[in-house]
Amino acid sequence: MYSMLMLLGLAALLGASEGRTDCYGSVDRIKTPGASCKTAKSEGLPYCGVSASEKIAERDLIAMNQYKTLIKKVGEKLCVEPAVIAGIISRESHAGKILKNGWGDNGNGFGLMQVDKKSHTPVGRWNSETHLIQGTNILITMIKRIQGKFPRWTRDQQLKGGISAYNAGTKNVRSYDRMDIGTTHDDYSNDVVARAQYYLKHGY
Repeated sequence: MYSMLMLLGLAALLGASEGRTDCYGSVDRIKTPGASCKTAKSEGLPYCGVSASEKIAERDLIAMNQYKTLIKKVGEKLCVEPAVIAGIISRESHAGKILKNGWGDNGNGFGLMQVDKKSHTPVGRWNSETHLIQGTNILITMIKRIQGKFPRWTRDQQLKGGISAYNAGTKNVRSYDRMDIGTTHDDYSNDVVARAQYYLKHGY
C-alpha cells in the first residue's frame, strides 16, 4: 500500500513538472523599453519602443505560426518559455523570411535562431526541431553563465541577461540596466523581451 502511494506521488510529481516552461523565469514580469530607434528605423518604422517591437513581431506572426507547434514542443522539452524562443526567432531571422537557403548574417548565421558557425557547429535543417533545440540550448548556457555571474539577480533578470548574452556574449553583460550596450543596435534583450511578450499574448 505504502509503495503504491509512493508511486502515485511520484507520478503526480512528474506530471506537475511535465510541460513546464518557466525554469528560467518569465518575460511577462520583465519591464522593457522595447526596440531602440536604430532597430525601428532599420525596419522602416517612424517610432521606437515597445510599440515598434510589437509591430515587428506582428509582421512576423504569420510566418512564425508555421513553427508554433515546434517552438512550443522545444520550449516544453527544455523548460524555456516558447515566447522567448519566438522572440529570438523574430529578431534573428524574421521567422526565416530573410534567410537564403537557411543562412543569414553574410553566411555566418544558420537557421531560424541564427546559430553562429564561428562559435558553434550548426546541426539539423535550418527550420527543424534539432536546430531549435541547439539554439535554445545555447540560450540556456548563456542564462546559466549569467546566473553564475550575477547570483543575486532574480530569475527574470537572469533570463534577460541570458537573452542579451545570446547576442553579444556574457562578458558584454556588466550590469542589469546597461546589459544591451554593445549588442546589435544596443537593444537586443529589450527588443526580444518586448517581442516575446507579444508572442506570449498570441498563444506561445
